[in-house]
Amino acid sequence: MNNPVGPVTAADEMFCHQVTETFATVGSSDLAWTEKVCAMAAARDGSLQLGFGLGKYNNRNVMDAYAGVSRGLEQITVRASRQLAPDLNTTVIGPIHYEVLEPLRRVRFRLEPNDVQPIAFDWTFDSVVPCQTEERTLQRTQDGRRISAELVRYHQTGVASGWIEIDGKRTEMSNDTWVSTRDHSWGVRYDVGQTPTDLEPALNPVDIDGVSFSMIWCPMLFERSDGSRYAMFMHAIIVEGFGSVLHKTVTGGVEHADGSVEPFLDLQLDLDFHPVTRRLQGGTVHARMVDGSERPVTFRVPTDTGFHLGAGLYFGWKGHHHGEWRGVLHTEGERIADCTAAEVFQDLHQIRDTFVLVEDPVGGGSGYGNCQPVITGAHPSRGLSTDSSFW
Repeated sequence: MNNPVGPVTAADEMFCHQVTETFATVGSSDLAWTEKVCAMAAARDGSLQLGFGLGKYNNRNVMDAYAGVSRGLEQITVRASRQLAPDLNTTVIGPIHYEVLEPLRRVRFRLEPNDVQPIAFDWTFDSVVPCQTEERTLQRTQDGRRISAELVRYHQTGVASGWIEIDGKRTEMSNDTWVSTRDHSWGVRYDVGQTPTDLEPALNPVDIDGVSFSMIWCPMLFERSDGSRYAMFMHAIIVEGFGSVLHKTVTGGVEHADGSVEPFLDLQLDLDFHPVTRRLQGGTVHARMVDGSERPVTFRVPTDTGFHLGAGLYFGWKGHHHGEWRGVLHTEGERIADCTAAEVFQDLHQIRDTFVLVEDPVGGGSGYGNCQPVITGAHPSRGLSTDSSFW
């Protein structure tokens, strides 16, 4: 054939094609092309939390996933990787399962009993507000000539039901005692596979002395005294240096059950972090609405619970990365008793699903959130020095 097409898959039976190809082939030959889901569920008292992620890498012939539990300073993680073809459409890797029960409303995350770690769970996400798309991610190399990442993402806030087992002891989850967040993204993604060794070394601006980086990604669920519920989403990226803000992007807003959104115009991060581990300790995010009104949201971190995404291979873990070929089927994991221990916390990286209690005095709601923070460099006003900086 002079113009071959990709193999036909089960998804090709559906009336959802958008390009002149089968679903076996994605719209880019970049090895970093990824379709990914990520989710968390947390008990409302902060005592227990679940983490889940699954990625599909068509151009690497890999599907991988992680599923784990955070309980205070302890984290238990199971990871799995498999050969993608010929089973391109089944989102199952060993004991880890992902299932869409009702598109855009209900999703099931499952970790079967396994011989890697003594944990298992079966959790169903039920939405409270509709999905909302985020700003398209578009990143270029330092010289601006190559697009290094381009992806779209939607997120959703809801509640969780099901059960968890740790060391044979089962804990029930119910929609009135657990909250949950999830997101789904696709495109050319950063941090996939090993960094090529035959390219000109790239200089990350935040590695320059005197430059710092701050970020939060945070969906939240609020409830008012009358029982009505709404959500918020905050995403801010701030690069500062030499006495000024070098780069800032802000997205998000107040999300209502009818699908409408009141967007934020700006976010000021007045947050505190541990001077060594850089774990979020609380504070306030000062949001400004498009009409100029202020809407401060306070954050409180009630417990040490929070799932470190590094163990899910974000920014790498023990020399391994997202999308890496590990064979036809590979499972592994570990149990870390104290994620703040000196020998492990930097390897786990900063980014974690931090369970937070949130208050929105203007909107009259209080609730729960999943805050993923990163802060690098020196921030003297927060007691953070360059010596303690890490990703």
